[in-house]
Amino acid sequence: MLHEELTATQPKLSFNDFKNEVLHDYKIARISRECSLLGRREVLTGKAKFGIFGDGKEVPQLAMAKAFKNGDFRSGYYRDQTFMMAIGELTAQQFFAGLYAHPDITIEPMSAGRQMGGHFTTHSLNPDGSWKNLTQQKNSSTDISPTAAQMPRLLGLAHASKVYRNLEELKSETQFSINGNEVAWGTIGNASTSEGLFFETINAGGVLQVPMITSIWDDEYGISVHAKHQTTKENISEILKGFQREKNTNGYEIFVVNGWDYVQLIDVYNKAAKIARTEHIPVIIHVKELTQPQGHSTSGSHERYKSKERLQWEKEHDCIQKMRQWILDFELQDENGNSLKFINSEEEIIQIEKEAKKEVINAKKTAWNAFISEVKADADIAITLLEKVAKKSTNGNFITKCKNDLQEIKEPVRKDILVAVRKALRYIKDEEFSEKKELQSFIQNYLKNESQKYNSHLISESKFSPLNITEVAPTYGDEKKIVDARIIMRDNFEAILKKHPKVIIFGEDAGYIGDVNQGLEGLQHKFGNLRVSDTGIREATIIGQGIGMALRGLRPIAEIQYLDYILYALQILSDDLATLQYRTVGKQKAPLIIRTRGHRLEGIWHAGSPMGSIINIIRGIHVLVPRNMTKAAGFYNTLLEGDDPGLVVECLNGYRLKEELPSNLGDFKTPIGVVETIVEGTDITVLSYGSTLKIVEEAVKDLAQIGIKVELIDAQSLLPFDIHHDTVKSIAKTNRLLIVDEDVPGGASAYLLQEIIETQDAYQYLDSKPQTLTAKAHRPAYGTDGDYFSKPSAEDIFEKIYEIMHEADPKKYKSLY
Repeated sequence: MLHEELTATQPKLSFNDFKNEVLHDYKIARISRECSLLGRREVLTGKAKFGIFGDGKEVPQLAMAKAFKNGDFRSGYYRDQTFMMAIGELTAQQFFAGLYAHPDITIEPMSAGRQMGGHFTTHSLNPDGSWKNLTQQKNSSTDISPTAAQMPRLLGLAHASKVYRNLEELKSETQFSINGNEVAWGTIGNASTSEGLFFETINAGGVLQVPMITSIWDDEYGISVHAKHQTTKENISEILKGFQREKNTNGYEIFVVNGWDYVQLIDVYNKAAKIARTEHIPVIIHVKELTQPQGHSTSGSHERYKSKERLQWEKEHDCIQKMRQWILDFELQDENGNSLKFINSEEEIIQIEKEAKKEVINAKKTAWNAFISEVKADADIAITLLEKVAKKSTNGNFITKCKNDLQEIKEPVRKDILVAVRKALRYIKDEEFSEKKELQSFIQNYLKNESQKYNSHLISESKFSPLNITEVAPTYGDEKKIVDARIIMRDNFEAILKKHPKVIIFGEDAGYIGDVNQGLEGLQHKFGNLRVSDTGIREATIIGQGIGMALRGLRPIAEIQYLDYILYALQILSDDLATLQYRTVGKQKAPLIIRTRGHRLEGIWHAGSPMGSIINIIRGIHVLVPRNMTKAAGFYNTLLEGDDPGLVVECLNGYRLKEELPSNLGDFKTPIGVVETIVEGTDITVLSYGSTLKIVEEAVKDLAQIGIKVELIDAQSLLPFDIHHDTVKSIAKTNRLLIVDEDVPGGASAYLLQEIIETQDAYQYLDSKPQTLTAKAHRPAYGTDGDYFSKPSAEDIFEKIYEIMHEADPKKYKSLY
């Protein structure tokens, strides 16, 4: 009966096949548990810094793995090691390589040690940055630690299947989808369901009706805090009942299952997969009665906050122990009356457990030796060098101490080597001999080579990087056509949608009305509801939707209505999208384009200028600040040719201004990281961007009337800024610098100042103090006067530049006040 129930939704297995599968699953569970147990010891001995493991969640993850098919994607969290082992994407040796933070992607394929252990990924890209065939492998989007932050991305991974299934023009994209049959699988701890990101994603998934299966691992605790402090009714599936689909409504299928019931778990997961895969109905699986045998992490003991009764219950309900007992007790008769068992004696299962333990111990040793042998070899070279230097130096005793200190470290890390040799170098700074040059060369090469292991891939390093895209200027017909600038945006988006069938545009008011500024006017009608669509007011999951779709080969453009609203999504932008290339060492990419608008709108909540806060927490995303719609359209065209994410901030007050309509819509490209000189001058360099440039231009014209010649530069791109260092060339001519910005003091202007003075070394050309002119520290007040008194005005700019020139030549430029 149990066998029949188990295989009801599976191909018919022979008993021997079934038996072998069960015992194989048990061994994987035991390997995973031994990894958790031994991993904790490695942290406590100091070989690893911190550990957070998946013990107690093994059996439901085995069931999930059985329903997980090629082409599917996981968006999970740091308890999913058993699942990754079960789908063949994590070995015990790789588990320990991650724990030791081995900085080699071939040895530690999850992140090359850039994330702590327990953060999993698969490789979506070939070595040249091109896509693999994702339908021929099991996929895991790369994990992040912030609780529930895996949920927004899950939405997009699932929505991609809906797009691929329903857009006829994408049927040939079999590298990414086979008729949209792929399921996105999310996992989350019960306590993390308290986060707003969880509820926002669940709501959006129900609205969109996408193939998304969310497993909630419920062990009743969030670190030390019991579910009664986390969840209404102490039961997440109870309070999600309103999402249950009913006749003639959208919604979810919801299952509740005990996490130690191997048979029932497999049945539930297969049913869930069938519903999601065939019908594109989202599913929630609440996996209850799970345990956490070692507590939350290596930083504490759960005996501090769990009662003796609870601890005893957890021992009795440990999912592996329950599975073990089920295997021991299993017996049924075939049609001939023969007794069928998994094992004939407990010795057989003990032997499996011994093999699993031995395998894990050997894996740990191999992983540690691979990690430490490389470092020890480098340490030996450093020690030999220090010995040679000590013999030649008058400070030999001090250098010998550096050598001895390094030699006494039995298990050194790279830092230990560099501390020793760099300290030694100080003692020979005034001496000259060949061994010193050897030491200098070793230090420089070691720093360069080892730094690359930790500091690469902030942005794309592939041939597809948008920084490699050559500028293509707008062209214009013989007959000049002057239009509202929004027309340029609209017609360019139309050209993009025709040229790039994988482009999907979505956001608040982006669909039916064509966005609040009519930059998408009529495009939903022309291209359909899937290609240009409205979303709910849910900024975090708009970004997550875009990330997930981009991870599956689509080219999403996610619209956030105003720049100020992007604050709702900053955590997802910062922790997920901005770090994605870095934390996968270039093995995954999500070239999402975020479209928004800002600058010079009046009022506290819509002023559109929090640039400093944005650029300082989303490094890894290009931040582009075009001064008009032609430049903005060019940025979209450029980004779509590359493989990096980008944020384009359109000028909010620019849609009704007049611009000439280009004839090469969809093809002209604004270069990223390149400044543009708007006005040439010799007296002072003024740098600004976005809508503020128009105000600066007004002041520049007035200054020209009194003989002050301003060289005005448009930054155009904040991340990156001025990759050709053209600003310093201007300062070498003018010897003065002013940065005008409508952000708060110390915001984007401070960043630009550092780039120019420190990175470009412009200080050497300055005859006057470099200055900034920014908005006030508070949010701008509402109305015309509020704007005038809160942000730099043309008069402020005029007087600031005049003041700088007065200091330089007080006779010629007499004080205004």
